[in-house]
Amino acid sequence: MSTTKTSVKQQRAALRKAARNNKLLRSENRAAYILLIPSIIGLIFLTYVPLVEVLGLSLFDWRGVGTPNFVGLGNYIRLFTKDPYFVDSIKVTIFYSILAVFGSIIYSFIVALLLNRKIPARGFFRALFYLPYVLPAMAVYLGWNWLYETNYGLFNYLLSLIGVDKVMFIASKDMVVPSLALIAIWLSGNLIVIFLAGLQNVPRVYQEAAEIDGANAWNRFWNITVPCMTPIIFYNLIMSLVTNLQVVTPALALTNGGPGNSSRFISYVMYQYAFKDGKFSYACAISFVLFLLIAAFSSLLFLSSSSWVYSEGGND
Repeated sequence: MSTTKTSVKQQRAALRKAARNNKLLRSENRAAYILLIPSIIGLIFLTYVPLVEVLGLSLFDWRGVGTPNFVGLGNYIRLFTKDPYFVDSIKVTIFYSILAVFGSIIYSFIVALLLNRKIPARGFFRALFYLPYVLPAMAVYLGWNWLYETNYGLFNYLLSLIGVDKVMFIASKDMVVPSLALIAIWLSGNLIVIFLAGLQNVPRVYQEAAEIDGANAWNRFWNITVPCMTPIIFYNLIMSLVTNLQVVTPALALTNGGPGNSSRFISYVMYQYAFKDGKFSYACAISFVLFLLIAAFSSLLFLSSSSWVYSEGGND
C-alpha cells in the first residue's frame, strides 16, 4: 500500500513538473514572438510590400508622371521579344556571377586556410586581406582602371617585361567580364572573415584522432575540414550569388556596359531604363525578372544542399 502511495505521489510530482515546463515553454515562445514582431513588420514593409508594388507597377506603362496605363504582361513580352539588351544581359550576368562566385569562394577559402595557420604578423595579414571589402567602391574601381589601362597600366607593363603583347582587359569583349570578375574576387574580404570563423570552430579532436590513425594533411583537410566547413561554404555561396547577380557598380564605374553590350548587366539595363529613359514601369518588369532569377538560383542551391552540406545533428 505504501509503495502504491509513493508511486502515485511521484506521478503527480512528475505531472506538476511537466505542467510547469510546458507553461515556461509557452511563456518563452510568446516572448520570442513578441520580440520578433519588429523584424516581421520590417520584413513586410521593407521587402514584401515593395516587391508587390514593383510587380503591380510592372503591369502598367508609366514614366513617373501622369496616369499609369494598364498593359498587363506587355512589358514582359517586350523584354523577351523586342528588347535589344535584356536577353544578352541575362547571359552576361550569369556568366559574370559564375566566375565571381566560384572564384571568390576558392580564393577566400584558400586565403582563410593560410591565415588560420600560426604565421608571423597574422593579424596584419588578416586586416590586409579584409581591407579591400571596406574601401569606397569608386576608389577601388578607379584603381583597377589604372591597373587595367592598355597603354600605361601596371598589368600591361608587367606583361611587357616578359614579352607578352598588350591585353585590353576592359576594352575587349572577351576579356571584360573575366576582368571585372577578378575585381569581385579581390573584394571578397568578408568571405575570408567568415571562413576564418568557421575554420576556428572545426573540432580539433577530429584532427588529432585522424593524425593518430596516420592520415596525412590532405586526407585530414578533405575528410574533416571540408565536411565541417560545408555549412559555411553554403552560406558564403548563397550570399555571394545574391550579391553578384545584382552587379551594377563595375558597369557604372568602368565600362558603361561596353564594349558593345558585353558588360551590360541586368541591373545596369534596369538603371538605364529607369533613371536615364524614365521608363519606370518597364524597369520594374526587369527588376521582377531579376528577382525571379535570383530566387531560381537560390532555390537550386538550397535543393542541392542536402546532398553535400554536412550537419552534425543530421542524418549523414
